[in-house]
Amino acid sequence: MPRYRIDVEYDGSPYAGWQRQAGQHTVQEAIENAIEGFCGERITLNGAGRTDAGVHALGQVAHFDLSRLWKGATVRDALNAHLTMADEAVAVLEAAVVDNSFDSRFSAKGRQYLYRIMNRRVPAPLERDRTWHVKYHLDEHAMHEAAQRLVGHHDFTTFRAAQCQSKSPVKTLDGLSVTREGDEVHVRAWARSFLHNQVRSLVGTLKRVGEGAWSADDVTAALEARDRAACGPVAPAHGLYLVKVDY
Repeated sequence: MPRYRIDVEYDGSPYAGWQRQAGQHTVQEAIENAIEGFCGERITLNGAGRTDAGVHALGQVAHFDLSRLWKGATVRDALNAHLTMADEAVAVLEAAVVDNSFDSRFSAKGRQYLYRIMNRRVPAPLERDRTWHVKYHLDEHAMHEAAQRLVGHHDFTTFRAAQCQSKSPVKTLDGLSVTREGDEVHVRAWARSFLHNQVRSLVGTLKRVGEGAWSADDVTAALEARDRAACGPVAPAHGLYLVKVDY
């Protein structure tokens, strides 16, 4: 059976996350329905990452198998036609036939996330479900300096959701940066894999630094505490984007 890789972009606002859930509107099910509408096959779509409710994606990757060989462009255009007809906030950017050894999750060598903070006094109505609005000024330089305390191989228990299913809290964070672009503060994180809510927990903690409530030493102390209670507030889901999956 030919295997297909699709690169997907979506607005996470109307969905209960990526993973199919009974009685919930999810990205996975929306694409599975489009595939069935296109070729009549009911398949299970395998994604590179299970984004939470409200989290967006610019470069999610998934794979699936079909009984028939189709051109990648045909698959892409057909899925987008069905997604549009169903009024889904999902687009297939690319589709291609790949080797059967390819696995969107386990073949991945890295994942990149972006968190957008709208940092201005007045609200930004056009970005309401796309960014976290913080009206008081954040010191992005202090945030970036503190972020470097978190880079590397650590026990990230402090920044791990209680319901996280990962076997170990130990991960290697390859990079964490904080920059300003106009009214927005951007936090970028990249690693081979992440714990559940890890990026949002890191962002919430760095916000404490940006507002002057914490120092870089406080961030180090939170990391070393290995205690969820030591974490700063978890940033809301709607500012987070899965930007890219590396293979």
